[in-house]
Amino acid sequence: MNSFGRIFRIELFGESHGLEVGVLIDGCPPGLPIALEDFEADLARRRSGAAGTTPRREEDRPRILSGIHGGRSTGSPICIAFPNADTRSQDYGQFADVPRPGHADFTSRIKYGGFADPRGSGHFSGRITVGLVAAGVIAKKILAPAAFSTAILAAGGQAAAAAAVAAAAADDDSVGAVVETRVSGLPAGLGEPFFGACESVIAHALFAVPAIRGVEFGDGFAAASMRGSAHNDPFVDASGRTLRNGAGGMNGGITNGNELVVRAAVKPTSSIAKAQDTFDFRRGEMTRLVIEGRHDACIALRSSVVIEAAVAIALADLSLIAIASAPVRGAKEWRNT
Repeated sequence: MNSFGRIFRIELFGESHGLEVGVLIDGCPPGLPIALEDFEADLARRRSGAAGTTPRREEDRPRILSGIHGGRSTGSPICIAFPNADTRSQDYGQFADVPRPGHADFTSRIKYGGFADPRGSGHFSGRITVGLVAAGVIAKKILAPAAFSTAILAAGGQAAAAAAVAAAAADDDSVGAVVETRVSGLPAGLGEPFFGACESVIAHALFAVPAIRGVEFGDGFAAASMRGSAHNDPFVDASGRTLRNGAGGMNGGITNGNELVVRAAVKPTSSIAKAQDTFDFRRGEMTRLVIEGRHDACIALRSSVVIEAAVAIALADLSLIAIASAPVRGAKEWRNT
C-alpha cells in the first residue's frame, strides 16, 4: 500500500520520471494556516546541489491542487504535486536485463509482472519522498509548539561525515549514515498500545522511507547490554521529567513528556559508479555492471529531512487519535454514580 495513518492519512503518488509526484493528505483539521512559503525550508533541505548529492536538479515548487483556501486548510483532502523536469530515462535501460544490486529492479519486476515503470526507478525512487516532506510540514504544524531537530551523527562509520562522503565519492562508491531526530515539547499520552504504540507507529513510518535499515529509540540496542538500574529513567518531578532518557521519551508505547529521541540507520546508496559483478538475467550469466546516471554518494545528506517528516507524520496521526479518544470530562464521576 502507498498509504499511511488512521486519522492523519497520507498517500504517495507518481513515478520518478513521470509527469508529477506528490502526496494526498486526508484528515488534516480545518482552519490550519498553510502557505506555499511554509514548505520552502524543508524542501530546500531535501534538494540536491551540495557535495555528495545527485546532479539531478528539480525545483520542487509545490502545486497545491486542493484542500487549502484563503491560506487555511478546508478539512477536505489536500493534494500537493511536484512536476518532474530534469529526467534522463535512457540511463536506466540496461537494468531490465541486469538489475542493480541492492535496488528494487528485480523485486518490482517480480511483484508487478514487468509492468512497473522502470524509468528512474519508478515508484521505488527516492524521488517519491518529496511528498513525505510536504506532508511532514503540515504534520509539524499540527504538532506545534513541539520542536524538531535532526542531525547526521556519523557517515561511513565516521563522525566526520563530510570527509567520509567525499572519500566514497572519489572512489565511485557510497556510504551509509546514522540520523538522529529529537522532538521536544510533546505532551505525555500519545500512543495506543500494543500495535499502535508510539514506537511501533514511528518505526512503521520510518521503514517506509527508502534505504532505512534500522531504527532505535533512546538507548536503543545499547540497552541490551545494560542493567535495569542503568537503563531506567527515575522521575524527578511531578511533571514526569526524568533524570535521564534511556527510553527515548516513551514508556509502555506512550509518550511521557520527555524529549523523544529516535535514530535511523541509512544504508549506502545502491546505485554506484564502481564496477560490480552481478547476474545478467537475459544472457543467464555473470557480468560486469557499471552504473551510469546521477546518484547520491550518501542518501542521508538529503533524506535526513525525510526521516524527520516521517516521524512528524506518525506523531501527528497519534496526536489526532489521542484527541479523538480523550476521556470525556466528568466521565469517571458519572460511572461512579
